[in-house]
Amino acid sequence: MKKVLALLLCTTLTISMFTGCGKKDDAPKEETNTTGDASTGDSEEAPAETGETGAAKTGLAVITSVASSKDAGEEDGLAQADSTVAAVLVGEDGKIIDCTIDVAQTKVNFSKEGKIATDLASVFKSKQDLGEEYHMKGASGIGKEWNEQADAFAAYAIGKTVEDMKGIAVNEEGVPTDADLASSVTVHIGDFVSAIEKAVNNAKALGAGASDKIGLGVSSAVKSSKDAGDEDGLAQIDTSYAALTQGADGKITSCVIDASQSKVNFSKEGKITSDLAAEIKTKQELGAEYDMSSTSGIGKEWNEQADAFAAYATGKTVDEVKGVALNEEGVPSDADLTSSVTVHVGDFISTIELAASHIGK
Repeated sequence: MKKVLALLLCTTLTISMFTGCGKKDDAPKEETNTTGDASTGDSEEAPAETGETGAAKTGLAVITSVASSKDAGEEDGLAQADSTVAAVLVGEDGKIIDCTIDVAQTKVNFSKEGKIATDLASVFKSKQDLGEEYHMKGASGIGKEWNEQADAFAAYAIGKTVEDMKGIAVNEEGVPTDADLASSVTVHIGDFVSAIEKAVNNAKALGAGASDKIGLGVSSAVKSSKDAGDEDGLAQIDTSYAALTQGADGKITSCVIDASQSKVNFSKEGKITSDLAAEIKTKQELGAEYDMSSTSGIGKEWNEQADAFAAYATGKTVDEVKGVALNEEGVPSDADLTSSVTVHVGDFISTIELAASHIGK
């Protein structure tokens, strides 16, 4: 009898041990299940973000034309680049959360002898930065400056999709007839709509949130222009762009950098020799076509270097970006950038600062 009781006791202990081990193996699975499974939607601790607290995409687009350029004659010739720029913040539902619009209208004059007549050190402001200096208000039927009308159109875009924007009613001159716009916008809006559509299509998830605000910086220079001689003269308009978003703490949550080079050639008789209808791509759009990687010490294209600097700026304040260490040539010497950026970053920094200054205006 004692042997039978002992045998039963051992069997009970063995079963208890296996049962205890089984619970210990299952414990991690139970802990994993308490946090939920994203694929089954069981999670209660990390719900998907939606609405104003959700993620958003940042987009920048530029549309440039030099069609308004003209030969020299009785008056000096003109190389004119008109770049319409839009920056957007787009929600997960495809609706525009924030929008800003600007235009860089840069003019270089040249004589009928093929000589540049514009001061190459001139500072060219965008229409947003010109504000009342653009002097549209006096000629406007509604008494509003260009920047006021562009801002009104950008505000109208908020909460709408690209298809909504493309469906805006306009008259034969391309001016909106929509009742919500007629009292605030009397300029042609075709390029506005096209730039917004392109910006939305370009938009990427770069870290912005739906409650962030977007800013746009645009600046132009013509210092690379030159007179005609044995070769045609050149009016070269270099325009830099930066779009960024900021959170409530003032830190940059996303950033996009781009640039365009608009070139108009002219003879020593002051006649334009460039195709004024040719497409002008930005450096981001050109990508490998810009062909910088072959001469770059780090083997990276311009767009790759611009993206690297934009990524570096993200998470920082504007003052921190302005404080980046540079060598005498304006190239970053910061250890976090030397392997990814070897171009001059002065224009990157100044347009980022300009973009931030426009937020909240």
